[in-house]
Amino acid sequence: MKQDLFVYNTLTRKKEEFKAINAPHVGMYVCGPTVYSDAHLGNCRTYISFDIIFRYLTHLGYKVRYVRNITDAGHLEGDTDEGEDKISKKAKLAKLEPMEIAQKYTVGFHDVMQVLNILPPSIEPLATGHVIEQIELVKTILEKGYAYEVDGSVYFDVEKYNSSNDYGVLSGRNLDDLLTNTRSLGGQQEKRGKLDFALWIKAKPEVLMKWPSPWSIGLPGWHLECSAMSEKYLGEHFDIHGGGIDLIPTHHTNEIAQNMAACGKTPANYWVHTNMLTVNGQKMSKSLGNSFLPYELFSGENSILNKGYSPMTVRFFMLQAHYRSTLDFSNDAMEASEKGFKRLMNSFALLKDLKASSNTEVEIKSLFDRCYEAMNDDFNSPVLIAELFEASRIINSVYDSKLKIDAENLELLKQLMNVFVLEVLGLKDEQAAGDDLPQVLNFIVNLRNEAKSSQDYATSDKIRNGLQQVGFQLKDTKEGTNWSKI
Repeated sequence: MKQDLFVYNTLTRKKEEFKAINAPHVGMYVCGPTVYSDAHLGNCRTYISFDIIFRYLTHLGYKVRYVRNITDAGHLEGDTDEGEDKISKKAKLAKLEPMEIAQKYTVGFHDVMQVLNILPPSIEPLATGHVIEQIELVKTILEKGYAYEVDGSVYFDVEKYNSSNDYGVLSGRNLDDLLTNTRSLGGQQEKRGKLDFALWIKAKPEVLMKWPSPWSIGLPGWHLECSAMSEKYLGEHFDIHGGGIDLIPTHHTNEIAQNMAACGKTPANYWVHTNMLTVNGQKMSKSLGNSFLPYELFSGENSILNKGYSPMTVRFFMLQAHYRSTLDFSNDAMEASEKGFKRLMNSFALLKDLKASSNTEVEIKSLFDRCYEAMNDDFNSPVLIAELFEASRIINSVYDSKLKIDAENLELLKQLMNVFVLEVLGLKDEQAAGDDLPQVLNFIVNLRNEAKSSQDYATSDKIRNGLQQVGFQLKDTKEGTNWSKI
């Protein structure tokens, strides 16, 4: 187990040597999706990044307990406990139970994760399965004096907490700045302070997802679930807590406050955050008309896209930028990634045909060490990929008899590619792995069937026509939809 791994810690704003609390065991908690819509590319980038961290720590010999939650409770959207419960809204429109909506999008999320070769977490708890733990946490925070009840709702008292703790420790902002830049209560006069957030919300009669509690029939606040579930499965203080950079100002800030109020400990030693995905230099958003879903990127069925790209090309594209850097999507960038990925995997395929010589003109150990150095430098996948292209150059030169390599270095070269291409980066040769094609096609066919069942015939026809253009025909039968190669 290497001990020179350095991780950038959002909490301290610097790279720190990674030291597990209970080595070789590591506890890692990553905030999972809210399942009222399809997984978007920002989700995919975050979970690919933490998949790499999970894979690399496991490779180093750590026994990682990776917890990634599913937010399937009908929380109000927005950090101010306002807005609409989107799971319930969709359920009412579709005349379904809210858990049917949650289940549908949970299955879709898992399908996308599988297609992108993202390993499942060790534990994937549901918010709705841990309401008891959340209620108990609210009781503890009330007992410690950091919360108050008003007419069946319970709020966290931010200003009281800040009097003995630093509420903005993660974001680097002080309370006065936060108060200045927060709008007035506006219809929420029951709160004592503008920054106070809900731990428990008394449910209105029309709310579908609600539970009994000592204060009211209601629902837990959004921030509460991660504090309750991370403590249950990883303890009061664990190694790594992560998610997207957008979670820093409110969600993770409030998690820290909840944990400190309840047990006097910050949840994690290391706070790790992934940066955002942009499209042609702009933030991806529906309002700008530049957003698209993973399956559209795979099929090419979106006006932004010149064509579709394979799941491993998408994964490779995302790994070419450091997880803390903004990643900008463009067709040119995707086409460059497609070429780079094919070049790397073509070289990988040549490994089995390489012949060892009696002497060598290349030494692989230093290259192996540089690959570890890249990953030990805050999981620097772009630098690792650059080193793998150097390995690719060596493979091609040996194959073309332009370079000699002895048996020992050839074996090291094979180990290097297997460890870092397959095991750590999680890339697969899609052409060689023929069993992956049915998985991808079945995934796309299921998306078409969902579009048909929602009477979205335009999308259904786009998927059918797109598959036909790349050589696959769909046939609808009583038993379901079958595909075949044209």
